[in-house]
Amino acid sequence: MTENAPEPTGRVTSERLDTVEAHVHALAQALRALAEGLEHNPTEEPGSQPDPVARGARLAHELLLAEGL
Repeated sequence: MTENAPEPTGRVTSERLDTVEAHVHALAQALRALAEGLEHNPTEEPGSQPDPVARGARLAHELLLAEGL
């Protein structure tokens, strides 16, 4: 904080914390979607499912957009 900036009130701090928590949750969901897309299932035949990497990336992107990130 700068010397001239007022100290945040408890309500403002709580709102900022809620925002940060929501962003962290969205980032965790996006990371999970990416990781699942990169996982390889050895029992699947190649080409039997749509590209899981592209699907994971698309889902991660949608999750981040929905959160406004």
